[in-house]
Amino acid sequence: MLHAVRSVLAQTRAVEEVIVVDDGSTDGTGEALLAEFGERIVYLRQANAGVSAARNRGMAIARGRYFALLDSDDEWLPEKTARQVAFLDAHPDFGMVLCDVERIDAGRRTIDFLGRRAILPEDGHVLDRVLLNPALAPVSAMFRREVFADVGGFDESLRTAEDLDFHLRVARRWPIGVVDAPLARAIRGHDGLSALAGTYEDYTRVIERAVADAAGIVDDAIRQRALAMAYLRNARGMLFAGRWREAWRWRSKALRTSNAAEVRADAREVARLAVRRAASRLLGRGRD
Repeated sequence: MLHAVRSVLAQTRAVEEVIVVDDGSTDGTGEALLAEFGERIVYLRQANAGVSAARNRGMAIARGRYFALLDSDDEWLPEKTARQVAFLDAHPDFGMVLCDVERIDAGRRTIDFLGRRAILPEDGHVLDRVLLNPALAPVSAMFRREVFADVGGFDESLRTAEDLDFHLRVARRWPIGVVDAPLARAIRGHDGLSALAGTYEDYTRVIERAVADAAGIVDDAIRQRALAMAYLRNARGMLFAGRWREAWRWRSKALRTSNAAEVRADAREVARLAVRRAASRLLGRGRD
């Protein structure tokens, strides 16, 4: 947490308000923050209620024109606020701007980069693109306070996939842009599905709701393909969890949902993955 706050205070464009919501920590975080930063931050403590509740509480009291998010293990690079504020100032009709993210391990060594242009090749109304790939690293986002007032905060009923849900709701109503540069670092793993069954339920609920809400806005074929790709993502997750029947059920559902070439190709890849994992499992047993 200290490292994250230091990165905010080191921005080349000064951040006018830093709100830290302590979601029930028990390791002396609050004392350490106040000892180092004092009145430079607004410190709020709450009983553990989850990341969505913490973000929403901070945004509810924020006074600035623009909001930006930062989890305790992540950091902003020095030019983040300057470049994203400049974008929003220059595009008054846009609701949110994203940046590339350098993904790091627990030792803060670079693993890879999350490049936004590969997913959003053009700025503007990008709901169709976001439906097909709703991944959002919250550390990458800056958005207007009007966006929060319009679409609401993060869905506190979701244990996971709350960031995807927020991204989709913003994309449905606001143009989104990209600053094509890595302006933040994030511990890898924040934006992925875990092996818990609930994460697949949340993910599916989010995508199905967004696809339904996009009726009449996004072409039906794209909406069906988005659903199918979500089901195939679940299928891959179930394979890695060793839940073979569920994996095949998700794959079959995907093929029933969309006949798009991309879906058929991905379904074939899921089948090949199943064969490879089954063979590896059998070989492992043979060595026992």
